[in-house]
Amino acid sequence: MTIRASDVRRAYGGTVALDGVSLAVEAGEVYGLIGPNGAGKTTLVRALTGTTEPEGEVELLGRDPADADPQLVGLLPQEFSPPERLTARELVDYYGGLYDEARDTDAVLADVGLADAADTYYENLSGGQKRRACVATALVNDPEVLFLDEPTTGIDPQGRRDVWGLVESLADAGATVLVTTHYMEEAERLCDRVGLLADGRMVAEGSPRDLVSEYGGAPRVEVRAADVAAARAALESAGFAFVPDERRLVVDDVAPEDVGGVADALADAGVEYDGLLWRQPDLEEVYLQLSGQAVGTGGDPREVNSE
Repeated sequence: MTIRASDVRRAYGGTVALDGVSLAVEAGEVYGLIGPNGAGKTTLVRALTGTTEPEGEVELLGRDPADADPQLVGLLPQEFSPPERLTARELVDYYGGLYDEARDTDAVLADVGLADAADTYYENLSGGQKRRACVATALVNDPEVLFLDEPTTGIDPQGRRDVWGLVESLADAGATVLVTTHYMEEAERLCDRVGLLADGRMVAEGSPRDLVSEYGGAPRVEVRAADVAAARAALESAGFAFVPDERRLVVDDVAPEDVGGVADALADAGVEYDGLLWRQPDLEEVYLQLSGQAVGTGGDPREVNSE
């Protein structure tokens, strides 16, 4: 295994960040850690890269992470503040100089979509461009193992897709990638397998497709109404069931052809609503089902015109 953790635990004072987490990532695999802030994702990345010392067993490239060859590892931390008075090119040049062999700086900048901003000072880059520059510093050594902690936070949708394509190409070339994310679309597109972290525990692990199939449940409809209580009462009277969700009113087990029945029940009760969103279950629903918590960003729901 390229990356391995067994019964890893880490506490900061009275706060338990990791509570017996185990995982194994094979060479060439893209593995995703999913969970909201505070779930333990960043602490686990630090344990796997040797920047914090946990209890339990951790291996990176067959060694203790602190002894792994740094020439073979790339890391993009969630919090990364490089010198602002360097241009994007100078920044990548600097990090490239830390390795015995580094990729061509201009090629790396082109890969992350910064070819036209190569000579712009970091402090003058947009938020999304700054994150792309940070991604570039983690790629400059063409690593065999790449850790990306929330790599697309703050990046515009097109930039996010560019980074996804880059990660896919690295995996196709044999790199092992561990990525943390709270974007469900990102995890479902990129990851061969994912681990769902909640309160420092691994609550489930598997391919996105398998987890959705096993835990996601049936298709459902989110009802957007000003008077949520009235909408719930109307739908309960019509025999509909609901997904436990404190943030939204979500009707469970609604096939596409049955969305009209939801609309009819609301209309018959005189309840006005702003929209009905029908969607297949996704990793967001899986996480909510298993942990009772929301990650924060679900998949792309499809709005149904019920009129």
